[in-house]
Amino acid sequence: MRITARELNRATLCRQLLLERAPLGVAEGVRRVVALQAQHPGSAYVALWNRLAGFDPAEADAVLARREVVKATLMRITLHAVHAEDYRMFREAMQQTLYASRLGFRFAASGLTPADAAELLPGLLSFAEVPRSSAEMKGWLEERVGAERRDDAWWGLRGYAPLHHQPTGGPWTFGERPSYVAADGAGVPGSRDVAPEALGHLVLRYLAGFGPASVADVAQFAMVQRAPVRRVLAGLGGAVERLEGPDGVVLFDLPGAPRPAAEASAPPRLLGMWDSVLLAYADRSRVMPPAYRRVVIRVNGDVLPTLLVDGEVAGVWRPAEGGIEATAFHELPEPVWEGLAEEARGLYALLAERDPGLYRRYAHWWPKLPAGRVRLLPG
Repeated sequence: MRITARELNRATLCRQLLLERAPLGVAEGVRRVVALQAQHPGSAYVALWNRLAGFDPAEADAVLARREVVKATLMRITLHAVHAEDYRMFREAMQQTLYASRLGFRFAASGLTPADAAELLPGLLSFAEVPRSSAEMKGWLEERVGAERRDDAWWGLRGYAPLHHQPTGGPWTFGERPSYVAADGAGVPGSRDVAPEALGHLVLRYLAGFGPASVADVAQFAMVQRAPVRRVLAGLGGAVERLEGPDGVVLFDLPGAPRPAAEASAPPRLLGMWDSVLLAYADRSRVMPPAYRRVVIRVNGDVLPTLLVDGEVAGVWRPAEGGIEATAFHELPEPVWEGLAEEARGLYALLAERDPGLYRRYAHWWPKLPAGRVRLLPG
């Protein structure tokens, strides 16, 4: 079966609840979309507001406090919010990547080895059975590795160890100073190899939330090597089906998964920074025109909040006095501006309750943007 680029776009939007907001609770919504990037605490809330009908941020607070949804270092070695039932398998699927990245150069430069990490981890996780601040975790490590190696040891272990971020309050549940707690039932990571069962779980969950997708897409999403992804897909048999994508690329999907028609309507959306839909593929042209990629994804990895128009990135936005400032990269019809204005009213209400200056620290990017069509969309 062949699938066009437009049909791929609509499948992605459908799986990511961006064709129509879904009447789901927060925990089930996170399960459906698989993972929300959460290095900026507010972005996970903006992502849920874009996807869930009647989204109540207080429900997100409660779900995170109960650890039904957890925040941890996972895919692409960055912070994600995932359903608690997915965490262990996702973490095990990432074992090889986390081992190499967090017990590699910087950890080793301090004179520490993976064997040292294995010796430290049981005690560290025991210490973190109750929430601990970064200062407390560093203090625990200093007693064991010395002050000169403490910071490098913590840099490696905070990403490698099975730790969750503990809610600390603030407008978005997590504040600027993180607190850590051992993952429920967390064991000490064992082998450095990829766990095939865990990677299979991640692949199937990824296809459910982001498919159809190629081997390269799966590898990009998780930051794992392509060879084990190929082996896992080959071993899944009838649990997946093959499609022919644009330019003849082989894509994989779950049999019977929804794939709306190319002409399915895609309403405008105001996506937050680092929205997963922009980063989950090797070929990001699925939702982002190549001409805009370097504008939206900055050289240091910052991913600006975007206008999504007819399923594709069409500009950026930021909070402003009295509303949302939208910058379109190309001309937009007036009905599209009206749709964006309606979205802006809802987003402005969310931000007014929590953090009207969301993303203020990233304002330095706006003078560097190319000339665009700028409008203030009233709140």
